[in-house]
Amino acid sequence: MSMSYVQITSSCLSAVLGTHGLDSGQFETTLKKTEPALQILRAQYADGSLPLLRLAERTDDIDALVPVASRYRELFDDVVILGTGGSSLGGQTLCRLSESEFGPRDGAPRLHFFDNVDPHSMSTMLDQLALDRTGFLVISKSGSTAETMTQFLVSLKAVQNTVGPDKAADHFTAITEPGENLLRRIAKSHGMAVLDHDPNIGGRYSALSLVGLLPAMISGLDVGAVRAGAMGVLQPVLDGEKAENIEAAVGASISVGLASENNILSTVMMPYVDRLADFSLWFRQLWAESLGKDSKGTTPVNALGIVDQHSQLQLYLDGPRDKMFTIIMLSCAGEGPSVDPALAEDDDLAYLSGKSVGALMDAEQRATAETLIRNNRTTRIIQIDTLDETVMGALMMHFMLETIIAAHLFGVDPFDQPAVEEGKILTRKYLAGEGGR
Repeated sequence: MSMSYVQITSSCLSAVLGTHGLDSGQFETTLKKTEPALQILRAQYADGSLPLLRLAERTDDIDALVPVASRYRELFDDVVILGTGGSSLGGQTLCRLSESEFGPRDGAPRLHFFDNVDPHSMSTMLDQLALDRTGFLVISKSGSTAETMTQFLVSLKAVQNTVGPDKAADHFTAITEPGENLLRRIAKSHGMAVLDHDPNIGGRYSALSLVGLLPAMISGLDVGAVRAGAMGVLQPVLDGEKAENIEAAVGASISVGLASENNILSTVMMPYVDRLADFSLWFRQLWAESLGKDSKGTTPVNALGIVDQHSQLQLYLDGPRDKMFTIIMLSCAGEGPSVDPALAEDDDLAYLSGKSVGALMDAEQRATAETLIRNNRTTRIIQIDTLDETVMGALMMHFMLETIIAAHLFGVDPFDQPAVEEGKILTRKYLAGEGGR
């Protein structure tokens, strides 16, 4: 199965950057240390102990979601996804392929992801959407996430006020892990449909499960192609390929090696494609929450092509040399509308005459990458020929595997997040102290 992208890491190494890059010998040493992680992944796939590795080849669960997605597409003009963190970011990332600020694909409802509890946003949503034509997906793995439960209960009351208590349940579907929990209990008490969230797939790794795929199906995406792209990246691991032939292992070795040997403690994810803006946010959570433990890890920074070329590049080029850059470049020369030569007769516009928007973006992304490298900034380039469901699935699987392998190299557990519990406990105390306001 061929890869959907090309990863170029040479401009992170000393052979290109001299002392500013990772020593090539150290890279080779670190890469060899990924072999045990790859063996563990193969064993976990074989015994089923890491279910996210089995998702890429499954179709039965997709078939089961078809009637749910069809119902939402037929009945609702708007669909609101209530969830936060991993319960939202994966779906947002996938749906960005079909939705833009200009609206959804033809025949699809408008999707709205609510992963914050800003009262203004919630009030505006409930006031402006036609709630009799609005469906809700409520996603919480634990079934007790305070933000999601608040969103859910507030939305439920508003829908009840609009369509009546007897019909409100038809507007909601809950996704939560099996067993007794708060979300399942409340949803069942109101007669709502409840779908099972695999308890062994953490939220930030759930994009390829129903958590990400159901919103994607509602938006009209081919989720089978998403999983096929993911399988193309996973297959070399399962086939027992050596680490140097597994792109995720190479990426992890570069990141961890730069952190350990060169004190490169930030990693900037910078796609040049608007449809990958949410991908950067998804990656940011995945990397930060999986690796930031025991004083280990690097800080992920999301950026977006030309936007941050005009707002952050000064820092990137002339600030501290403490960042690794990942530039995702799309082959786009010649795409999009072109500048009419009749409107570019001014000598100062001659360089744009007849040029397409895609030609400008292509020139910009290549120039940024080359400038970073010339300034001795460690820069990884990921090249994609197109951006579709297959490529998105491939990129997601790459970075999930890269994260898991990097965690092995750092010596941390990629699947827990013990530090965040303190804030959750304190939030509940503050709410109790407010007397329910």
